[in-house]
Amino acid sequence: MRVYVGCCGFAKGMKTYFSQYDTIEIQKTFYKLQRASTIEKWRSLAPENFIFNIKVFQGITHDVKSPTWKRSGIENYKELSGKVGYLRPTNEVFEYWEKMLEYARILKARVLVIQLPASFKDSVENWNNASRFFGNISRENFLIGIELRGWNSESVGKFCRRFELIDVCDLFIREPLNIVDGVAYFRLHGRYEGSRINYKYRYTSQELEQLLTKIFKLEKRGVEEIYVMFNNVYMADNALELKALLKSRYGL
Repeated sequence: MRVYVGCCGFAKGMKTYFSQYDTIEIQKTFYKLQRASTIEKWRSLAPENFIFNIKVFQGITHDVKSPTWKRSGIENYKELSGKVGYLRPTNEVFEYWEKMLEYARILKARVLVIQLPASFKDSVENWNNASRFFGNISRENFLIGIELRGWNSESVGKFCRRFELIDVCDLFIREPLNIVDGVAYFRLHGRYEGSRINYKYRYTSQELEQLLTKIFKLEKRGVEEIYVMFNNVYMADNALELKALLKSRYGL
């Protein structure tokens, strides 16, 4: 089994990051559409075996009511109300997806991560949107992971199986309800305190040991390739600590 450890975003300068970590989940592609030349630069700076994953643009996932749109660089973005986000099968959303594929080709990316907001409810409308979205997009050779927030486990599993998606979850909370091609993908945000996430939480050595135990149990489910992406304030340190444990315990 191969375990790749990284951060959601460049936790350090690019040169240092590429020398210390195996993989990354690019966050800049979520907030703002990037120039192809910028994407090409990232790929050129990274080692050949470094693995990129992409968090897809918010225009695919988030309605313009989301405060993150203020960082989009799109003037008059509020005029896109009803045309973007929530996997709406619109020309705008499909164009954004094509842009993500362009980035993925340049980066030789592995997983395109779709993180839907809690406002994306388990509703008939959203299921219909998803059906038309996934039924019409090209996937090429890329895997798609999805993080559904606020959905019950039964619905998450059903959604992921129906649309052939990796269930992106936090392994401290639960095991993935669907894997694709032997690939599992985890995003670790910090400590869950009720309905809120404490992103300032730093995982302890004991917790990271527990995480490794959970990871290697997944071999029994046919998981062959795992991405562990830290997304907490201390992600740079926690990711390196987990990598050190992997090396000392398993020689990986």
